[in-house]
Amino acid sequence: MRRPDKGLGLASASRLMRSWAAGDRRKLLALPKRRPLQTAQLQGDEAVEAICAVVRRIPFGWVATYGQVAAMAGLPRRARLVGRVLQRLDPATRIPWHRVVNAKGEVSYSLSRNGGDILQRRLLEKEGIGFDGRNRLNLERCRWLD
Repeated sequence: MRRPDKGLGLASASRLMRSWAAGDRRKLLALPKRRPLQTAQLQGDEAVEAICAVVRRIPFGWVATYGQVAAMAGLPRRARLVGRVLQRLDPATRIPWHRVVNAKGEVSYSLSRNGGDILQRRLLEKEGIGFDGRNRLNLERCRWLD
């Protein structure tokens, strides 16, 4: 049984993965997809507005970490909330979501299922931000300090 806004329980997820491994892909593919947030929907939540305001201020060619954005938005220790908000944004919005990386300087793994990690890397490379051999940014060189 699916709980609203809690995701799958461990037992349900385990059953789904076993059925996937056995070749039954219908159940897993039938899971509802998250609806991306539109910018107009973001206006009601103060935390989301604060996060988006900080991300909009990150200049071209610079990056910030999830924790840094959370602290600047007045939400210390809420880096995961920043990740969830940015993950649900429509990539076509005018919010430069691709300029936010994890504390190690890596692009978001949560975007990888939709090819978003590849898009994030390409957008950063277009801005002149390079990656090392371990697919990490040099945060000392490109971290935005406001």
